[in-house]
Amino acid sequence: MGKANKIFSRNLTQVSKQILLITIFSPMDHDFTSHLMNWHFNDNSRQMPWKGIKDPYKIWLSEIILQQTRVEQGWVYYEKFIKTYPSIAHLAKAKDGDVFKLWEGLGYYNRCKNLLETARKIVSEFHGEFPKSYETLLTLKGIGPYTAAAIASFAFQLPYAVVDGNVYRVLSRYFGTQIPIDSTAGKQHFQQQAAQLLYKSDPAAFNQAIMDFGATVCKPFTPDCIECPLHRHCKAFKDVTVNQLPVKEKRLTKKKRNFHYFIFEYKQKLFVQKRIQKDIWENLYEFYLLESDDTINWNQTIILDFLKSQLGIQAAIIVNQSDQYTQQLTHQQIKARFIRVELIEMPESFKKIDWYKKQKIAELAFPKIINDWLSTTDLFNH
Repeated sequence: MGKANKIFSRNLTQVSKQILLITIFSPMDHDFTSHLMNWHFNDNSRQMPWKGIKDPYKIWLSEIILQQTRVEQGWVYYEKFIKTYPSIAHLAKAKDGDVFKLWEGLGYYNRCKNLLETARKIVSEFHGEFPKSYETLLTLKGIGPYTAAAIASFAFQLPYAVVDGNVYRVLSRYFGTQIPIDSTAGKQHFQQQAAQLLYKSDPAAFNQAIMDFGATVCKPFTPDCIECPLHRHCKAFKDVTVNQLPVKEKRLTKKKRNFHYFIFEYKQKLFVQKRIQKDIWENLYEFYLLESDDTINWNQTIILDFLKSQLGIQAAIIVNQSDQYTQQLTHQQIKARFIRVELIEMPESFKKIDWYKKQKIAELAFPKIINDWLSTTDLFNH
């Protein structure tokens, strides 16, 4: 168990601010929270119109709009709603048709229906004031655990952790957690972990920090690992498994998947990993894998930027890029490309992983799609 710790930081307005982190976390937990809060108060410049507000009406409205909507699109609708209905009393009095017309284009219209029902209930039963109890918030239409935690923490500074896709991604990578985030066990695990890590002196700041961090630094694709203030303690970064996390059960059942293999060579040795996830080809070997939802049009600039920002590879030679290979499985189609990279020097993150001499590669069991590529390459002639 850790001792009480103090860290000092400044907020974005450059006003000196002392943060007292009194924790009962493990050292790794405390490192996470203290470094995250330092980043938030010193470097987090993400701007959104609802950020930092304490009005529960505006917080609730933004959360409902963003439930199935990208921030860029939701931003426009949020501002239109606030201008047309500046308070919950205005929204409660509005005609259904007018509100649905303003909602037009956002889709998932049940959200709009619940919005009206909840607005009218708060006005009629709570005298126009949002309830400050997390449990009471959960009784309102359209408000689930995430939205209730957001309102409770942002508006009332109650100690409830919000857990969205950004939070799942940050925590699973930092702690190297292989539990699928879309499973019941995964949801319970990450909710409990976020609650343990929560900076209870300022839960609103912590929740905003971790969501912004996932959106701007620990991004789904090509996260900025080298500039990340948490990477020295991040297990996924140390194990070179950033692109394998978070694990999703649904991802493993996709019918079409895009694999991008990087064949890293350094002093006649190759970087090879064993597949350990509960997925296709479990226990077979493969090269460094990046899986993406869409195809990627790689070129030398994109490849070098990716290697530098995510893996810390400062100097490398792009030998070549293969054509697309396809393997049809019973329920999945795999499309893969192979990018050969000769390293000039060994990056720090690669020093603790497995490297094999070229002559040993033939002794390892690979998926068919990799063997197909190996059979056509001159990799072993150099």
